[in-house]
Amino acid sequence: MKPNFSLRLRVFNLNCWGIPYLSKHRADRMKRLGDFLNMESFDLALLEEVWSEQDFQYLRQKLLPTYPAAHYFRSGIIGSGLCVFSKHPIQEFTQHIFTVNGYPYMIHHGDWFCGKAVGLLVLQLSGLVLNAYVTHLHAEYNRQKDIYLAHRVAQAWELAHFIHHTSKKADMVLLCGDLNLHPKDLGYRLLKEWTGLHDAYLETRDFKGSEEGCTMVPGNCYVNQKELERFPCGIRIDYVLYKAVSGLYISCKTLKTTTGHDPHSGSPLSDHEALMATLCVRHSPPQHNPSSTQGSAERSPLISVLRETLTELDLAVAQACWWATVAGYAIGLGLLLLAVLCALAAGGGFREVAILLWTPSVGLTLAAGAVYIFHMQEAKGLCKARAELQHVLGRAREAQDLGPESQPALFLGHQEGDRAEDQ
Repeated sequence: MKPNFSLRLRVFNLNCWGIPYLSKHRADRMKRLGDFLNMESFDLALLEEVWSEQDFQYLRQKLLPTYPAAHYFRSGIIGSGLCVFSKHPIQEFTQHIFTVNGYPYMIHHGDWFCGKAVGLLVLQLSGLVLNAYVTHLHAEYNRQKDIYLAHRVAQAWELAHFIHHTSKKADMVLLCGDLNLHPKDLGYRLLKEWTGLHDAYLETRDFKGSEEGCTMVPGNCYVNQKELERFPCGIRIDYVLYKAVSGLYISCKTLKTTTGHDPHSGSPLSDHEALMATLCVRHSPPQHNPSSTQGSAERSPLISVLRETLTELDLAVAQACWWATVAGYAIGLGLLLLAVLCALAAGGGFREVAILLWTPSVGLTLAAGAVYIFHMQEAKGLCKARAELQHVLGRAREAQDLGPESQPALFLGHQEGDRAEDQ
């Protein structure tokens, strides 16, 4: 690599709020989004909540001259809503569907039917390998009584784990998406600590946009104002995160957000604000290895957030098992009731009553069976994440006790991100 090597990468991210039949002015907003992307000619445009594949195909045709490469990530019943448009050829792509993703009986929320996931694109830019990830985590709905907190934390861990294992051959890592996490939330801290990713808003040299970088603001006419009553400036839940491996240095030269309206027409493109980042990649000379004391200090926040995550998952596993146990008792009760009704019907004395109660008894048993199966599946998914975290936490404690020389591989991604930040 030449000592004076440099690369500029312009990135666009938006949660498009593209729910068929429900999202206001969807067709018009998709048209204006396509016009805007063609006008700006970003290197990458990463989108969430493009729930209609027809909308993707419309954008695909509209953006084809400017973005010849594109991919739509399909999953779940409705779909992941994730898609990417690129000026550069896509070398590979894959996706990971999150193990836990809400509850099927919460139909009005709908996350379970969407198959929330993380999509990965592998690109080559000037001889460098870029892993670009796009994701959308479970929505919050009620911050005071957040019944999906553990699911979102588990998704954040799966996302971090997926990035950690798929980016080992990459020179650069980029993550964009609607994380549905505030900057101080557990899931956000877990993701950053384990992957070593840097937040473009916190790192940028030049920010222009909404106050405090918020991506849902009261000034947007599509936003439900009740959701922002406790947040007069809005909330920041959409992110551009990045890192480089040793030998490269990435900086965020500029970061812009829309401010409740389309920069050209005035009407909002979505209920979320768009993020537009300019990342600069350049060669960096090798740095000295951090001292043992410094390494131990750097790992302390990771160990702390791992412990906090384990506590949250322990509570969620116990709750899932409790619901499965209750459903199991309901199944037993339903089967017992069916047996009694069969006996009564066979005896002939209470035949009419038995027939009348037969349908609700079958319904009770089947419903309880469905609840049991789902919550057992939920418990196993949470246990999977918990087991991975316990293993990582154990290794982290060993590394902290024995020193950095005992764990060259454990914190590879974490340390690479830290080295890039230090350069």
